[in-house]
Amino acid sequence: MALLTCRMSNLPTAEVTEVTEQETGQGTGRDFEAEVIVYNCDCHTYQQVIDLFCRHIPGMTSSKAFELAWRIDHHGNAQVYQGTQKTAETIAHKLAAGGLRVSVR
Repeated sequence: MALLTCRMSNLPTAEVTEVTEQETGQGTGRDFEAEVIVYNCDCHTYQQVIDLFCRHIPGMTSSKAFELAWRIDHHGNAQVYQGTQKTAETIAHKLAAGGLRVSVR
């Protein structure tokens, strides 16, 4: 997602990537079942990522989406959702359909 070169131009949508799922173990000390991680892919603008996050992640705001996009751009990945396994998988599939590289763990 150096996608995120701050260009707001319209780029063609990237090919849908595969969602990777990993099982969560019992007794991990986490108070959620799963998390969605989005990885940098150098193929989207900040605006495209913000739009996908706001459209598909419950409770997402444009300012929080920008912070996450910046983190992905500068650190290589970011956790964008924590919650139930089913909801995480649904969100991951929708983000992947938008061309983002994601995993559920």
